[in-house]
Amino acid sequence: MVRTVGLQKNYGRVRALDGLDLSVSAGEVHGFLGPNGAGKSTTIRILLGLARPSGGRAEVFDRDPWNDAAKLHRRIASVPGDVSLWPNLTGGEIIDLLARLRGADTRSADYRSERDRLAQAFQFDPRKKGRSYSKGNRQKVALIAAFSVAAELYILDEPTSGLDPLMEVVFREEVERVRFQGAAVLLSSHILSEVEQLCDRVSIIRAGRIVDSGTLAELRHLTSTEISFVEPPGGQALDVPGAVDLEVSGGRVRFTAPSDGVSALLPELARLGVTGLRIEPPTLETLFLHHYGDDLASGSPGVDPATRAGRRHARNAAGGA
Repeated sequence: MVRTVGLQKNYGRVRALDGLDLSVSAGEVHGFLGPNGAGKSTTIRILLGLARPSGGRAEVFDRDPWNDAAKLHRRIASVPGDVSLWPNLTGGEIIDLLARLRGADTRSADYRSERDRLAQAFQFDPRKKGRSYSKGNRQKVALIAAFSVAAELYILDEPTSGLDPLMEVVFREEVERVRFQGAAVLLSSHILSEVEQLCDRVSIIRAGRIVDSGTLAELRHLTSTEISFVEPPGGQALDVPGAVDLEVSGGRVRFTAPSDGVSALLPELARLGVTGLRIEPPTLETLFLHHYGDDLASGSPGVDPATRAGRRHARNAAGGA
């Protein structure tokens, strides 16, 4: 459905994408994870034909999105992270207009039934003018428009921004529905729990390139799993082989171990007769910090020093102009 090879995008001296390789298959929800400035939105703009790559190749349905944008958008549904609406149109009119732009017959009973179902599920009032909607309701307009017309590919950029937790549940149900129907979903998000619950595969982007890609199970080998249990009498648990950063506090033993080596530790823990055992696999947040911890410490996540310098230069040049 989606393939990029060595994708590059420059804005003046600033390189937003630096050889990005990404692939998304049919029936897959693919998480696209990274902080602001890492290149997620730039990648999405290229895939939607809104920006032209500086180098490399991007393909959607084996077509060039820059040259074939009009044809591709009949097969794609997209939701931006920051939705702007026509102020004098009602929410229902905007949804119908967006649906017609994708080739839908908004007079058909099937379309109206699906639109009304989604409006009810998202607790959305389509009669109000666009100017009166909050950020969350503007997001609902884009989501209802995207899901009310069947697509082969859904490109969602921070789609739940502004939604409350109940509406996030509705969003997840709709993603599961379109995945079951065979569509592909590219989900860009910084909400780690959302990606963790929905995605089959995850790609982590840093400074314009993919630093890791795979299923959550495949990526979890990169970090350690935390293990804790009630301290056995006599302190014999202090001899657990392979334990890292072992400590005893509050009557519990805590240590970490390589995630792919936890199963080998279980017989030893059984021999020790431990009770109250708790094993916590690393979350997606842990995986994320594994790649971005040094950037967070420097106060600029996902952007290397050369890129930061380039952006400062671009801003200074713009100010002087």
